[in-house]
Amino acid sequence: MASSPCGNFDSGLEIKTRSVEQTLIPLVSQITTLINHKDKPKKSERTLAAIHRVGQAVSVAVGRFVAVGEAIATENQELKDEMGHACFEARRAGEAIAQLTDVGSALSSHSDGRVTVFSDRTGMVKAARLLLSSVTKVLVLADRIVIKQIIASRNKVLVTLDHLERVSTFQEFVQIFSQFGNEMVEFAHLTGDRQNDLKDEKKKARMAAARAVLEKCTMMLLTASKTCLRHPDCESARINKDAVFHRMRCALEQVIEIVTDARSSGENKILSASIYNSIKDFKSSVECLRENLHSLSPQSVGGQLEALVERTEDFTDSAYTSHEQRQAILGLCQLARQDSQQLVQAWTEAQSSKAKEATEEMEVAILKTCQSVNDLRRELHKVAVGRTSDLLKVHGEQSPLRALKTAGAEGNLEDVAEYSRTVTEQKEQLVENCRLLCHVSGTEPLEITCIHAEETFHVIGPQIISAAQTLALHPSSKIAKENLEVFCEAWESQLCDMALLLREINDVFEGKRGDKRPYLSLPRPGKHSANLKTAKAVKLDAEEQTSMAKLGLELRLLSSDIDTEVEKWDDQEVDIVRQSQSLASMAYNMYLFTRGEGLLKTTLDLFHQAEVLSEEGLQLCSSVQTFSTQLVDEEKSVVMTEVDKLVTLCQQLQAGARTPVQGKTATFQKVDSSIQKTRSILTALLSLLPVCNKLNRKYKSERSSLGSPQDWKERQDTSTPLTDNGVLADKNGEEFGVKSLEQHMPSLSILESN
Repeated sequence: MASSPCGNFDSGLEIKTRSVEQTLIPLVSQITTLINHKDKPKKSERTLAAIHRVGQAVSVAVGRFVAVGEAIATENQELKDEMGHACFEARRAGEAIAQLTDVGSALSSHSDGRVTVFSDRTGMVKAARLLLSSVTKVLVLADRIVIKQIIASRNKVLVTLDHLERVSTFQEFVQIFSQFGNEMVEFAHLTGDRQNDLKDEKKKARMAAARAVLEKCTMMLLTASKTCLRHPDCESARINKDAVFHRMRCALEQVIEIVTDARSSGENKILSASIYNSIKDFKSSVECLRENLHSLSPQSVGGQLEALVERTEDFTDSAYTSHEQRQAILGLCQLARQDSQQLVQAWTEAQSSKAKEATEEMEVAILKTCQSVNDLRRELHKVAVGRTSDLLKVHGEQSPLRALKTAGAEGNLEDVAEYSRTVTEQKEQLVENCRLLCHVSGTEPLEITCIHAEETFHVIGPQIISAAQTLALHPSSKIAKENLEVFCEAWESQLCDMALLLREINDVFEGKRGDKRPYLSLPRPGKHSANLKTAKAVKLDAEEQTSMAKLGLELRLLSSDIDTEVEKWDDQEVDIVRQSQSLASMAYNMYLFTRGEGLLKTTLDLFHQAEVLSEEGLQLCSSVQTFSTQLVDEEKSVVMTEVDKLVTLCQQLQAGARTPVQGKTATFQKVDSSIQKTRSILTALLSLLPVCNKLNRKYKSERSSLGSPQDWKERQDTSTPLTDNGVLADKNGEEFGVKSLEQHMPSLSILESN
């Protein structure tokens, strides 16, 4: 609460979600207006009327808010007493504020002797404190209901998971798995909303990791269980299945740890051990000497540096680090030691001369010491990112996995054993690289994602091997073959995730990472929201979401390819680049929709995003067309051929997104069509961008002697697209018609409208 913009109203309350915090902002604003009014001897009629309006607005909003809170209490008996008391206090405070702001006219407020905000400022402050405290209590209690729902959903999943583990017939398995799928969809939506609503970025990252495990393990659980049922006496099949069930239970437990704020063992120890954190802490200690020469001892500075250097052994001791890289790291560590020793010497001299602040020699030594550890960090980043990039290129070919699948299908146990050793070696390389990336990731959420990637490779590697052994023992088994395919796909999916993680780490290192608009999701008591009018929308069920998953993965890969392509442009502010980045970001939002995550919660959200994407695509086509005016005929023909394709696809997507549909089947078909059309748009764009970049560089080079005016860019400066609501489309693709609750939420109506 200390960091909350709403202040600390109750020492026993902690606001953990954005929706609760954002709900309080309008109320805080209105209360602040009442308390901080200028205490002038004369008040105009206009001032009195304004104070009266604000006070009455607060009172009315509190009344509606309390009514909803009392309805929630009725539905949840375990919260009835606490919620009832908080609602009573809120209503009492609201009535007090209404009475204190009933100031009437400038004449009557002075003559009739009534107690008002002017005559009893202390009473107003007390009422405001009571109101803020009680409203916060109601919101926090309402938030407990979300936690209760997630726990109840997890418990249902666990019970069904136990039943699945014990089934002995296919018929029973199919029946229970169908129930399990529905329960997992419900759990995914609840935890997805919670993840987006959490204020703590570390918790969000841990929640994302746990949900990713559950998503991938659901398909593994299906094929591993079917394989075990088909081959009940096969030990490798049983090992394969047991590992999946164990991992799912661990992930379910991690979700509950996060939502109930339970501490996971070793989490803090893992996060504090990264080189990035060590460098940050060391620099902070050194820079503190500027203000206070006695803030720490020379021994502690030396100890911090040695601990930092010791952690670089993960790089220097690795068999996969080249000799040149190892020597560079060791050289920078030695330079950091020398600079640190010079600092200690200058520091000691300053203390001896009883200087009150850092001397000039100390200042120079501080700068050199900080620079040397910055250089060390830069070298470690270069090594970790470079090694990972090279490794991902090699693994992109998937040769060992293909060979392993072939050997298994042929029943060749010797070849399976040989290729299993290769897969194990690759797994160890990937695990080590995840550990190195964790050291240089730059933020705690990314450190958590690196740890998740490390654990995933560590677990899936042996599972692929056990699945291959099962297939080798039963080479004619279709289900054993399918099972191996599923685990190999999970491996490939994690490699894709690692490529995205690598990009994020680079963005943080280069200072390019921006804040994303949060999605707020405070619970609503459904049947009591009588005045709430919501558009009809649907969420995909388990089967539909599974069929969307592969399409979604293609969108993610294509959007990543486009981001990579636009980075090759020299001028990142060109409209073609900005609009391409926007398209890639919106496509990534659509990919998240196929996973049940992100800002797009319903099919209506998806269709609106598709429409905005098509409009942005048409704007991009306009920018390229303007650019083509400087080209010669042959070049222009090539570019315009690609642009025509892109225009057609964007128009088709736009028409499809605007076409109304009814019924679940028609809605699903529209979802499928929207995602496929988006995939086609990205594919066409991926062909167009390199051509435009090449020609842009060519003409820029030719015109360099004349100053390269780039008239086509200037003519496009006014082409920033607008959404249907007249809101500028966000550069990161986050704006799709959902306005910021912080700016547009009327007083306390969050519990009645989102």
